[in-house]
Amino acid sequence: MLHAWTSYEKYAWGFDQLQLWWIGVTIVDALDTLFIMGLDEQFKRAKDWVATSLNFNKSYDASVFETNIRMVGGLLSAYDLSGDKVFLEKATDVADRLLPAWNTPSGINYNIINLATGKAHNSPNGNSILAEVGTTQLEFIALSQRTSQPKYQEKVEKVIEVLRKKFPADGLLPIYINPQTGMPSPSLITFGAMGDSFYEYILKVWIQGNKTQAVNVYREMWETSMSGLQSLVRKTTPSAYAYICEKNGNMLIAQMNELACFASGMLALGSSGFDNPQKAKTILSLAEEIGKTCYNFYQITKTKLAGEDYGFPPGQDISVDNPYNLMRPETVESLFYLWRFTGNTMYQDWGWDIFQAFEKNSRLETGYVGLTDVNTGAKDNLMQSFFLAETLKYLYLLFSPPSVIPLDKWVFNTEAHPLKIVPR
Repeated sequence: MLHAWTSYEKYAWGFDQLQLWWIGVTIVDALDTLFIMGLDEQFKRAKDWVATSLNFNKSYDASVFETNIRMVGGLLSAYDLSGDKVFLEKATDVADRLLPAWNTPSGINYNIINLATGKAHNSPNGNSILAEVGTTQLEFIALSQRTSQPKYQEKVEKVIEVLRKKFPADGLLPIYINPQTGMPSPSLITFGAMGDSFYEYILKVWIQGNKTQAVNVYREMWETSMSGLQSLVRKTTPSAYAYICEKNGNMLIAQMNELACFASGMLALGSSGFDNPQKAKTILSLAEEIGKTCYNFYQITKTKLAGEDYGFPPGQDISVDNPYNLMRPETVESLFYLWRFTGNTMYQDWGWDIFQAFEKNSRLETGYVGLTDVNTGAKDNLMQSFFLAETLKYLYLLFSPPSVIPLDKWVFNTEAHPLKIVPR
């Protein structure tokens, strides 16, 4: 973390790799990681930058989803950990700029907004994306709790109400939702990109709400969706690795994103909440099986780092369909949860293997980079902010005592920003 952060401070302070992100997202994304690791001087410099230089009044089209999970989430987490009001003020400022995105006929938000003008829209096909409308609830509910202003919570809970009215029997929603009508549009069903964190958040809002009556509806939706997930699980041949298919219409597609590896940790996190002990055991066991598959996504490549997409050809177990590695966190995130819930140190060993592969293949003198090909080891030239926010944080927590960010007191947003659990 020190190597990544010091390189960022030295070469790119206040900037980021994409036009979209020239408001210092790396700094905000890394705040809580610096705090948790006790890097106090670095945290103070980052806090001073937030106080004096972080300005959201910029006229460009921002992703509601990315701005929320990285900026609102990162600032709220820094506030919860440090108690410094500057973070809450900045989180409120950016959330207020995002609010007009929910001004649609159905209440399902648009995905893109200009932070200066408040003008919101979607990409050319007009649909909103499931993961993007279903991954604002934790942050906006937390903001309402901390500011005593209900408007944030009202907007994001309305989205869940609308989705719940059209909720299918198997709990699996397609990735496109029409913001005019609130109706799902026929499209892919996936636990990978564009679907993933909706399922994560309906579990985590229940945890955030202290598992009380007020949030039971979220748990019910999640349990329904997990029955749907189980219907998508298949096993490879010959080694019987469990994986989660995608679905189009009635057709199952035997492919899985590395992004979908979050599901292992999500299943582990939600397993103990089942009333039926046998069901809880089945779900935890499935979490472990998918975790093993995802560890093997890493182990089967020459660099021992995972690609972006995998296929499962009969008789060959697992094949890399897209060899890019962005230093993503989903597998180490799941190993962290599996270790916390089972106590099995094998998960620490697996995490150490992945960490060593990053050190060997991604570390440069000037920071860390992804790989354009996990078999040749060819490098890209980006240090993603989520490497500091998530990948390194989950690895650190995998080797820390469970009393560091205990899961009965904190819930992580999808960018690994821990938020304090406050009873509703």
